[in-house]
Amino acid sequence: MKCIVTAGPTFEPLDQVRRLTNFSTGRLGTELGNFLAARGHDVTLLLGQQATYDGPRRARQVQTFTTTADLAGRLQALAAEPARAVFHAAAVSDFTFGKVYTRNKEGELVAISSGKLSTRQGPLLAELVPTPKILPRLRGWFPNARLIGWKYEVEGARDEAVQRALNQIAESRTDACVVNGPAYGPGYGLISPAGNCLHLAGTSELFEALAELIRC
Repeated sequence: MKCIVTAGPTFEPLDQVRRLTNFSTGRLGTELGNFLAARGHDVTLLLGQQATYDGPRRARQVQTFTTTADLAGRLQALAAEPARAVFHAAAVSDFTFGKVYTRNKEGELVAISSGKLSTRQGPLLAELVPTPKILPRLRGWFPNARLIGWKYEVEGARDEAVQRALNQIAESRTDACVVNGPAYGPGYGLISPAGNCLHLAGTSELFEALAELIRC
């Protein structure tokens, strides 16, 4: 089956030398792509340029992405060849930079721009603007594919993390969501649209469950 896996972080530039990103290494998505390739699937791995995991990449095709917009464009381009499954495990930045301001002598905010913002300008105030969500657009690009999203939750209890995963499924019309992070606790939860939570102790069990999901 033709499968697409996204992995690793996006980044958003502040200027030509600085950027906003996250701690994602790209390991889980890369290893999922390796697992699916070993099972005989035709895998395309979209991997963040800033991913730090340097393990083997056994996907038939590997493309690197940069910003959220770049990742969205690559996914939309791949929609020309229908995929059986899309595993959206990339850690997409929730924010990009808007305007950057400094204060003049009167204390008023003045917008500035530069290829390299200087510390000589003193304290700066940067807007954080939400990036357009990719996951809700996948159903339009891949109407017949199995779509699996990810939800990494830091705060709250496990039941709250599971509920947020369910909300993601409903909002994005996906077929499942993998939830993990400190709020969920050790392991992973594979959440179905019906609200069932299959607890999986580690990545081996998770990959087996995801492979079974796309067989159905």
